[in-house]
Amino acid sequence: MRLSQYYLPTLKETPAGAEIISHQYLLRAGLIKQTASGIYSWLPLGLLVLKNIENIIRDEIGAIEVLMPCVQPASLWRESGRYDDYGKEMLRIKDRHESDMLFGPTHEEVVTDLIRNTVKSYKDLPLCLYQIQWKFRDEVRPRYGVMRGREFLMKDAYSFDVDYEGALNSYNLMYKTYIKIFKRMGLTPIGVRADTGPIGGNLSHEFHILANTGESTLYYDNKLFELLESEDIESLKSIYAVADDMHDPESCPITQEQLNVSKGIEIGHIFYFGDKYSKPMKASVTSQDGKNVNMHMGSYGIGVSRLVGAIIEAFHDDKGIIWPEAVAPFKVGLINLQTKVTEAADKIYKALKSDEVLYDDTDESVGVKFARMDLIGLPWQIIIGKKAVSENIVEVKNRATGEVEEIQVEEAINRFSAK
Repeated sequence: MRLSQYYLPTLKETPAGAEIISHQYLLRAGLIKQTASGIYSWLPLGLLVLKNIENIIRDEIGAIEVLMPCVQPASLWRESGRYDDYGKEMLRIKDRHESDMLFGPTHEEVVTDLIRNTVKSYKDLPLCLYQIQWKFRDEVRPRYGVMRGREFLMKDAYSFDVDYEGALNSYNLMYKTYIKIFKRMGLTPIGVRADTGPIGGNLSHEFHILANTGESTLYYDNKLFELLESEDIESLKSIYAVADDMHDPESCPITQEQLNVSKGIEIGHIFYFGDKYSKPMKASVTSQDGKNVNMHMGSYGIGVSRLVGAIIEAFHDDKGIIWPEAVAPFKVGLINLQTKVTEAADKIYKALKSDEVLYDDTDESVGVKFARMDLIGLPWQIIIGKKAVSENIVEVKNRATGEVEEIQVEEAINRFSAK
């Protein structure tokens, strides 16, 4: 993509009210623009990051994708018993017929209604459906940009099983899948035992990533990082790892030497809640022994838009964002330093995949070009100066390390064509 033909409204100054670094860089790097308090438009660069995160989830999730409505009838929530319990975070509305409706903060009721009249036998289970869709929760004080907004993009999956054993297997499989998803994004996920909150149930884990600006305080066994490399999910689930008030120094089962304390950002949450929804909503199947049983359910969320902010909190410096390659909007930033090298720059750009390269072909100053490219944080920069013409050499910069090397033009083309 040629920058001269792109929409990338970067800012030199930090906007007022942007308290944390991810909010500042999201605005300054032209990824989002605020429309209202806690509500943002996603601009082209930010949308590419969202799509890359979505693609990783779709590759790994192992479930069947559906798309459920944003606006839901209140009758379903009254049926489950949650309508009056959820609180003011729920945006309640009426349609033109004065029917009570709501903008979905989550979709347990809708998905239970979806399958209760179509899944009738244990032979149809296990089943896991998921969607990637916008949610709305009317936060009393939206802050921190996309980290605590009112409208947000979420991946929410829902599992259905005939009994507890099957449901636990689905839960463990999703736990393992979450670790794969987050590691593919370049993150180190920490699963901590958690309160189920208004979702309900009695088994729940939150997934956090380490970040100095995180809202949560994590307490975990230092063996956790070794176990992350293993396939032993039961050991990972049983290791001591909790957040905030879940940690009691008096009853902590590990020594102070074993205990790590870090700040973290929640990026995912998984729940097993048995028949909390299937029982009141009459979602049952015939079991293998002919009995009518309520389905055992679980739900599994990943904050897709929140992840964008969390990744920036984990990967940045004083110049801007440092995207992991797997989620970067473009892999390479191509910088043309002067008019005399345009032919060489065009040659390199045409040889690479245009959807992986952002080519700064503008006539702005060298300083502006370097500062902008560091701000938006693409993993690699190919810098084309006078040596490209006189010696057939370009500079390649690694954004994460800052290391710069000089290589032949052909080598640069071959290296980044293969990425």
